[in-house]
Amino acid sequence: MKNDEILRALNYRYACKSFDSNKKINDEDLKLILESGRLSPSSIGIEPWEFLVISNDELKNELANFAPGGKKQIPTCSHLVILLNRNANDLKADSEYLNELFNEDKHLPKEVSELLLKMIKDVNDNRFKNDEKEINHYSREQTYIALGTMLTTSSLLKVDSCVIGGYNAEAVTKLLSDRNILDTNHFNISCMLALGYRNENPAPKTRRTFEEVVKFIK
Repeated sequence: MKNDEILRALNYRYACKSFDSNKKINDEDLKLILESGRLSPSSIGIEPWEFLVISNDELKNELANFAPGGKKQIPTCSHLVILLNRNANDLKADSEYLNELFNEDKHLPKEVSELLLKMIKDVNDNRFKNDEKEINHYSREQTYIALGTMLTTSSLLKVDSCVIGGYNAEAVTKLLSDRNILDTNHFNISCMLALGYRNENPAPKTRRTFEEVVKFIK
């Protein structure tokens, strides 16, 4: 892919406020977007995310009731991705999740796994003082890396998107946990991503200039 093709795709992306509800993302493109999130980097390789992919119209409409920032986008989008981040219990060095991740999923040598778990313990003890709120915040930060990757992949595929952060977290959590979709023992809701195809003509993208944003230090 050439440089100008990438720039065109990045300029194509905008925060879509109205989707064509009759136009759905095909399975191949949807999987590629989600794979790009799955393959994203994370601090110490902890991969503290899962993605709920919702296409059920009834559930989308219910969720929209608790999301003032997504009242138009959620009901009309093709798919709503809810990014989850693992909570502090799963990010302790002795947690079942981290030990399975390093030893069974990643198949790391024992000495490497032990080193990474020691690093995580040091971070939790010294940086976060084992404060669960701080650890949860750290976990949530990682999901935004995956979110950014999915946004870029979507734009390359000419799939429109809108990040939704304006929602009642308590109400959405209750709705999803009551339906046995969200396990609150392990996950918190990080943010939402509406995906689909635009049903509007956006204004041209405007940004600060390259020179204003980028400073080269030689």
